[in-house]
Amino acid sequence: MKKIGIGLLSFVSVMMLATGCGKTEKATTETKETTEKTDATSGASEQQKTSLDELKDSYDVVIVGAGGGGMAAAIEAKEKGMNPVIFEKMPVAGGNTVKASAGMNASETKYQKAEGIEDTNDLFFEETLKGGKGTNDQELLRYFVDQSSSAIDWLDSMGIELSNLTTTGGMSVKRTHRPADGSAVGQYLVDGLLRNVYEREIPLFTDADVTEIEEKDGVVSGVKVAFNGKDEKVISAKAVVVATGGFGANLDMVTEYNKELEGFVTTNQAGSQGDGIKMIEKLGGATVDLKEIQIHPTVEQETSFLITEAVRGEGAILVSQAGNRFINELETRDTVSAAIIGLKEKAAYLVFDAGVKERVTAIDFYEKQGFVKKGDTIEDLAKEIGVEPGTLTSTLDTWNTSVKEQKDGEFNRETGMDHDLSKGPYYAIKIAPGIHHTMGGVKINTKTEVLKEDGSVIKGLYAAGEAAGGLHGQNRIGGNAVADIIIFGRQAGDQSSEFVKALK
Repeated sequence: MKKIGIGLLSFVSVMMLATGCGKTEKATTETKETTEKTDATSGASEQQKTSLDELKDSYDVVIVGAGGGGMAAAIEAKEKGMNPVIFEKMPVAGGNTVKASAGMNASETKYQKAEGIEDTNDLFFEETLKGGKGTNDQELLRYFVDQSSSAIDWLDSMGIELSNLTTTGGMSVKRTHRPADGSAVGQYLVDGLLRNVYEREIPLFTDADVTEIEEKDGVVSGVKVAFNGKDEKVISAKAVVVATGGFGANLDMVTEYNKELEGFVTTNQAGSQGDGIKMIEKLGGATVDLKEIQIHPTVEQETSFLITEAVRGEGAILVSQAGNRFINELETRDTVSAAIIGLKEKAAYLVFDAGVKERVTAIDFYEKQGFVKKGDTIEDLAKEIGVEPGTLTSTLDTWNTSVKEQKDGEFNRETGMDHDLSKGPYYAIKIAPGIHHTMGGVKINTKTEVLKEDGSVIKGLYAAGEAAGGLHGQNRIGGNAVADIIIFGRQAGDQSSEFVKALK
């Protein structure tokens, strides 16, 4: 199959919801909040979606949520011979996946081998376990790392190529896979998955809010869905996959589990309300790690827009308002966030040069949004952001020497040091932490089956992605969320299909 090129993205974005077979209807939709404009489909407001005339009373597998995990599950189920359907409560598909920026972590991949990068699944396991403070569900984690390379190959087989490598905090090698041009992974991934959903004629209904999971005689039997805020229908199914994401946009729920996060901005799209978790709890499903809520260190505060970790991975540094570095920029997210919060201003600047800007094309978007300050020289940049020029110049001189000697005497940084910061112009983005990812969710096993408190399985019910908990422990490593939704989304599609086949 021909690989999807960057040049096709605008076309695919327009076709974003053209995912049903037969009759379609064009629908002009606006997101529920103005902040959702960048969440949707490269800003396109006119999209196609499956007509309600196409709706059937019964499907083999119902998938709740049209983010990366839900679409991966649907594609896999279709490949297994199932008749799946996707219900998405928001006006557009994509969920939080469309906002993903850094990339997808995977080990022992063909792209790493092509660049001579030595990596192992065991090292990936160890570094993720360390990042999660040793609290990760190790069975889930083992499956996750062992399936990561094949997940990259699976995407590649569908024309979704993640061949550009960088690093994120907590990783010792280049393991984060991005689109070939170094752009943010989210929009590219959503475009590619949606194209594959469309090609397989998998119906995808938007404005379709699943309000309840039905159960009969101890086995899941379908869902209740409200279409366009009304018209509630019961749709029968032999299996249900919940891929509704986390609850990072539900600030009441966030502060219920962590009161210290009151007042923080959130990077999450408005649909991340914890709906799937709540529905599964009503069926007796167990939850895990709900209090473990990650804040991301580099968030533009006026718009709540996340600045990709790849900026640091490609060489940027963090400086305080005083103009000094204060942390190893590629420590784990919780550590970097705590260091920023510990500053007098509780904010900092990402500082980088033209070289970083060339290698991380997402910065072009940030520039268009007005996030980026620029100076032809370091002194010019310092004046632009109100930092003492001599101090900032000294900080960059020290850093560039550290890169040259490959030894960071100040904070022992060891990654993201392939290039110094000596190529003008120079740039800065003001950032502070924001609520980003909810590590907790419903408890699953490696088959993505949802578990009760006693460890028994809720028959016919599966969960994947941020709706499920346990994989990341107390802290998620950047790049692991995209891997999570693809690896466990595929597994949910596969295992739900096997369950349905066994019923026939």
